[in-house]
Amino acid sequence: MSSALVISDLRLAMFPVVMACAFGLAPGLNAQPSAQASQRVPVLVELFTSEGCSDCPPADSLLGQLDRKQPIAGAQAIVLSEHVTYWNHDGWTDPYSLDAMTERQEAYVRHFGLDSSYTPQMVVDGTTQFVGSNAKALIAAVESAAKASKQPLEIGSAKWDQGSATFSIRGPAAPSAKLFAVLAADATHQEVSGGENAGRTLHHVAVVRVMKELGNESADGRPLKLAGGDLNRKDESDGPVRLVVFLVDRKTGHVLGAAEQTLQR
Repeated sequence: MSSALVISDLRLAMFPVVMACAFGLAPGLNAQPSAQASQRVPVLVELFTSEGCSDCPPADSLLGQLDRKQPIAGAQAIVLSEHVTYWNHDGWTDPYSLDAMTERQEAYVRHFGLDSSYTPQMVVDGTTQFVGSNAKALIAAVESAAKASKQPLEIGSAKWDQGSATFSIRGPAAPSAKLFAVLAADATHQEVSGGENAGRTLHHVAVVRVMKELGNESADGRPLKLAGGDLNRKDESDGPVRLVVFLVDRKTGHVLGAAEQTLQR
């Protein structure tokens, strides 16, 4: 059961049908949106999740499908899986959980005026939050966010070098905003041996391992370096890394711009 929200067994049973209807699986989810990639508006989709939560796998799957299929015309969904720590006492310690993600979700609790944190929770562009397995709410939120004007951010000269990402960012000077850089494991899977998901193999996409606020002056094209942290552990030392940068309005919490690039290790 989630910490503040229960999704019924009936809802979970209906999840594939909801997804099929919402993402148009008939006649096919593989069809690309009509808009060219260069014309898509970047939209940041954050999923707060945990391997200790039995309600989370459907949300993990939904995020993965959004990422792979990019089915919403005009939108480039930049996704992040942010694993929280407060399920770790319940029989399974999520190896991807970070205190920083728990703290980030708590900030959203205050921002949205919620009673408490819960999983799974999706937040789109810092403007909308909802239960992470709600495909219809996700599509509506991404479509709405794609209509908002965004400030351009561009990642340059990005590469993985001796356990760190080196890159540059070009974007507008924004003293009223915060600039973040994220390193995320492109894809992970885990055989869970305890807790609510015991016996299941769980799959995740864009799992955050490092998130750091950069100085506002960092978007001037200068060389930057971000250490890989947990990405350099022996059990996470292969596979691509996603570098995501995004700009957040300090007052409203809304995402003003975002960009991503995949780095090969």
